[in-house]
Amino acid sequence: MTDIRILSAGAPKSGVRKCAEAFAEKTGQAFEVEFATAPVLKERVGAGQANADIIVAPVAAMQVFVDAGQVLAESVSEIGSVTAGVVIRNGAREPDLASVEAFKRDMLAADGLVYNLASSGQYIAKMIENLWIADEVASKTHRVASGAAVMEHLADGPATNIIGFGQITEIRLHEHLGVHLVGPLPEAIGKVTTYAVGQLADATMPDAARPLVDFMVSADGKQIFVATGVV
Repeated sequence: MTDIRILSAGAPKSGVRKCAEAFAEKTGQAFEVEFATAPVLKERVGAGQANADIIVAPVAAMQVFVDAGQVLAESVSEIGSVTAGVVIRNGAREPDLASVEAFKRDMLAADGLVYNLASSGQYIAKMIENLWIADEVASKTHRVASGAAVMEHLADGPATNIIGFGQITEIRLHEHLGVHLVGPLPEAIGKVTTYAVGQLADATMPDAARPLVDFMVSADGKQIFVATGVV
């Protein structure tokens, strides 16, 4: 049996994989799944190089794909939302998330900041600019390729008191590395990203892909996503 190919953003990766595994157990349909940042998803789909049957992406990106005829509009449904959070190495001083001003002070006092080059990291960069501290933290800021790389940097870096940023789902998935979630960003500067699933217009297995899309947005699929932090 030919595998269904799934291309997904990283933040909901645990839920996407678990849904595909549950669907495979139920139907016997094998799958392959690949994860990439939202900018890479846009680049690949836009260039006609998705090499996938199903895509999971932020709603804004999915709308671009639909408008360009790259994803079937009738197949698209939201799967849930992910919240941006703050992560540190175990044993590091926890930043104060009770208010924007308190968190701003702790960012200025930290040994470093780290966030990714994906869309969630682009939001953090803009947030720091809006707080008028970009110049002050520039020399101690590190940008890495992905959410997973943020956790790896925190776990392996030479400095302990580094503040990291990432999607809460991604942080929880990597806590075994020796990092932990402090909490969501203060509400006034918080970020919630909603994700959707859809079928590529050039899917090579459309008849098999659509039932998996439907499963992801079914009650059983929603339950799986909620259990992994996509709500």
